Amino acid sequence: MKRSGFILSFIILSVISNAQLITPQEYINIYKDIAVAEMKRSGIPASVTLAQGKLETESGNSELVKKSNNHFGIKCKSTWTGETVSHTDDAPDECFRKYKFPADSYKDHSDYLKSAPRYASLFQLQPGDYKGWAYGLKRAGYATNPKYPQILITNIERYNLQQYDTLNSASNVIESSAVITTEKPEVMKVMLVPPEDVPVPTLQIKGNTRFNGLKAYFAPKGTSLLAIATSADLPLVKLLEYNDLPFDGLTKENSWIYLEKKAKQGNRDSYTSIQDESLYSIAQNNGVQLQALSRFNELPENANIKKGTKIKLRSPQQVTMSK
Repeated sequence: MKRSGFILSFIILSVISNAQLITPQEYINIYKDIAVAEMKRSGIPASVTLAQGKLETESGNSELVKKSNNHFGIKCKSTWTGETVSHTDDAPDECFRKYKFPADSYKDHSDYLKSAPRYASLFQLQPGDYKGWAYGLKRAGYATNPKYPQILITNIERYNLQQYDTLNSASNVIESSAVITTEKPEVMKVMLVPPEDVPVPTLQIKGNTRFNGLKAYFAPKGTSLLAIATSADLPLVKLLEYNDLPFDGLTKENSWIYLEKKAKQGNRDSYTSIQDESLYSIAQNNGVQLQALSRFNELPENANIKKGTKIKLRSPQQVTMSK
C-alpha cells in the first residue's frame, strides 16, 4: 500500500476464484483498513470488529455476506428502510439488511453499538482493550454462545488483530468505501476507494500551539476532522468528543479545534456576544464544554445567541464563591 500522509490511490486486491474459499488471513487483509477507519470514527477496537466480521461471515464465505454485503448478520428490524434480503437463520426466510458496499455494513455495525444504551459502558474502556470488549459484548447480550468472548479473543490473538488497535498502525488510514464486484464469475475483486469528497491535506500540528490555555489547532473552513485527528495522533472519536461534535466531516467555518478536553467552566464569569452567533461557537471560543454552557444558561445546545446577550461561563455557585 502506497502512503503519503494518507492513502491516495485505489487498492485492488484480487482474491481467488469462487470455486475456492477465502482464507481467514485473506479476509483480514481485505477488510482491515475499513475496521481501522471505523475504530477512528467510533472508538470500537479494530481487532474486535475484524474478529466479529470474520466469525459472522465464516471469513467472508457465508451465503448471507455474498448476497448482501452484511458482515455482522444484522436483521432488518422496524427502523431499517434500505434494501433487504431473505435468509434462513434462526427461522426460515428471515429479513436481513442489504448493503451496497461492505464499508456500509461496518459503519452500520459501529452505529448500532454506539446507539444502544446497553453497550455504553464498553466505550469507557481503555483504547485497545479487546478482552474487555469481548466479555462486555457477551454481558450486554450481543451473543448467546457462552464461549463468545473466548472465541473472539482466540481469533484476535491467533491472527494478531490487536496490532490494528494501535494509533501507529492507523495513522495513515483514511475512511474508505469497499466495492465487491463479480464482473467475471471466476474472479472476485475488492476495491477500497477513498471517497472523492474527503480532502487529504498534510497538516502541520505544532505541539506548543494553544488557545485559551488548551492544546488546539486552527482549522480553516473545509479542513478534514479525520486529517486533524490523524496528524495529532488522536482517535477521531476523542477529537469529536473534545469539540462537542456529533459527526466527523469537514469544518464548516474557520475555527479552533481542541486536541484535549475543554474545561467545565470558563476563566471568567460571563461573556457578552459581540455578534449573532451560536452557543456552540461561544463554547469553542471560550474553551468551555457545550453541555456545561447549556446548563449554566438553561439553553438548548443548538441555541442561536443574539448580539449583546450575556452568557454565563461559570455556574452560579462558582460565581458566588469568587465574589
